[in-house]
Amino acid sequence: MTDSIRLSKRVAELSACSRRDAELTITGGWVRVDGVVVEEPQFRVTDQRIEIDPKADLTQAEPVTLLLHKPAGVPMKEIDQAATNLLSDATLWADESSSIRPLKKHFAQLTACVPLETDAAGLVVFTQDWRVVRKLTEDAATLEHEVIVEVTGELIPNGLKRLNKGIPYNGRTPPTLKVSWQNETRLRVALKGTQIGQIAHLCEAVGLEVVSMKRIRLGGISMGKLPAGQWRYMREDERF
Repeated sequence: MTDSIRLSKRVAELSACSRRDAELTITGGWVRVDGVVVEEPQFRVTDQRIEIDPKADLTQAEPVTLLLHKPAGVPMKEIDQAATNLLSDATLWADESSSIRPLKKHFAQLTACVPLETDAAGLVVFTQDWRVVRKLTEDAATLEHEVIVEVTGELIPNGLKRLNKGIPYNGRTPPTLKVSWQNETRLRVALKGTQIGQIAHLCEAVGLEVVSMKRIRLGGISMGKLPAGQWRYMREDERF
């Protein structure tokens, strides 16, 4: 019986490349074993047919950022601990326009950024890129959130004006706040550095009660038509 070896070793031999480049080629989805794509460098092979795609591009080993439309009622803690339940090939938006090929490694070592409260729906960011994490952490106070807020109740006199002027929350008044009616029951709120519970507090201060919330934009990135429970890749031309 022929002894088995790691796929990465076989690819390195066939391509005359380093073991590191062989591993990147495999995790990049460029290698087939008997016609089936294998993304695990440690996969053991013997005399199987190994095919290496001539179009293999190791630059696609760059870290990715995933944009998820979080459904209402899903706790951020649950998403952070079990992201693969909501982030998988099965939940990739069918209209995804990115040129990135979905790979298993894209669902590993993800950091959840800019959390949403449990009852809120909308745009949530998962990233492998430390630069995105730093941007969304260090610039959190100046990052604008746009949220559609379904409300009930009766707005107090000059309530909209009071909202736009800013109402303190946890000892801090929003530096900029833009609130307008989208229709008779929905407010469109654009707020920088929002905190958990802040929008509900603002609404209560002017006689309104929040029924539901959906975050539709973070900085320069819009959720667009992304359906609830589905995700897409952040494109190279997009910036927060």
